[in-house]
Amino acid sequence: MIDPLLDRLIDLAFEEDLAANGDVTTRSTVAPTTRAIGTVRAKERLTLAGVAVFQRVFEKLDPTVQLNVRHHDGEIVENGTEVITAAGLAHSLLVGERPGLNFLMRLSGIASLTRQMVQAVAGTTTRVVDTRKTTPGWRSIEKAAVRAGGGHNHRTGLFDGVLIKDNHLEAAGGIRPAVDGARRHAHHLLKIEVECATLAQVEECLVVGVDGLLLDNMDNALLAEAVKRVRAHPRGAGVFLEASGNMTLERLPSVAATGVDLISMGALTHQARSMDLSMKLKLLA
Repeated sequence: MIDPLLDRLIDLAFEEDLAANGDVTTRSTVAPTTRAIGTVRAKERLTLAGVAVFQRVFEKLDPTVQLNVRHHDGEIVENGTEVITAAGLAHSLLVGERPGLNFLMRLSGIASLTRQMVQAVAGTTTRVVDTRKTTPGWRSIEKAAVRAGGGHNHRTGLFDGVLIKDNHLEAAGGIRPAVDGARRHAHHLLKIEVECATLAQVEECLVVGVDGLLLDNMDNALLAEAVKRVRAHPRGAGVFLEASGNMTLERLPSVAATGVDLISMGALTHQARSMDLSMKLKLLA
């Protein structure tokens, strides 16, 4: 199924590149009947993501362009690897090259960074998850890139999960009134998670009863104690524990060792650099 948000993003990419006057360089230098083949190559080792987005760029631009996908999302490819070839009118390849590569480079960057983080907790039961710290409009494809890198997704948006954070607690008047309000208004399929910065808040959540705790900006000793207290509580066996805040690649193994179920990292999406891929054209006879 085609994501309507993705099509709007692609339309915007074309609009900002072409405006009302089109590609003046290509139009003035390349005959409209010229045909070529473009080869997309990785220029560094990376985890690939965004192949379907690249394909959609050319489907919308010119459906006659023939794409041959050689590698798919989630695959690790080495420097110099041919990822995709595209054959068709040179005009179409030249117009679609930059928008297509921009998506592919950005999403592969997210997948590659996620892969590093996931490898850091390999052998544990802890999962690395993303957050809502995504590029506006890009959330669905950035979260897909996280999955391509072996990570997992947190809630999609404000509509599909109750996460009561510090500002909610302040505005609601505390944990109990916030949780009571969530129980009254959220339907039975929505889990209720509460952000805790102290052990006192953890204890209060256990008394009130919640589905999950977001253990925010705790050091490892505090995380370990929070996990111990939750698991020892009669209500704690089914409570999922999410560690968040000040997470780095180097710290992840020690955080996973505390026994948390999830480590959420906004950095997966907002700190990832674009990976280096290029497309080179050759004329077809």
